[in-house]
Amino acid sequence: MTFVSIRDMRTRPGEVWQQLQDEGDLIVTSSGRPFALMISAADEDVEELLLALRRARAQMAVSRLRKKAASQGLERMTPEAIEAEISQARSERRA
Repeated sequence: MTFVSIRDMRTRPGEVWQQLQDEGDLIVTSSGRPFALMISAADEDVEELLLALRRARAQMAVSRLRKKAASQGLERMTPEAIEAEISQARSERRA
């Protein structure tokens, strides 16, 4: 995993470009914190790559939700309790 700062992208873009071609992906940082991922892609693979990244993000979000639910003991809720929560939220939204 190679990190490159946003400053490096401004001051030495050619080197960053070469790193991307050599490594295949780079993590872009700002103030030492990761904030973006650069991934090399062939023209014909861009749509498939974007779809795979979106699926991975969705899976990560579901995983986080499951962990949060487990930490709060919500994974043991019955279907009836879930439906009651949904109904309550909907009625509050309507009000």
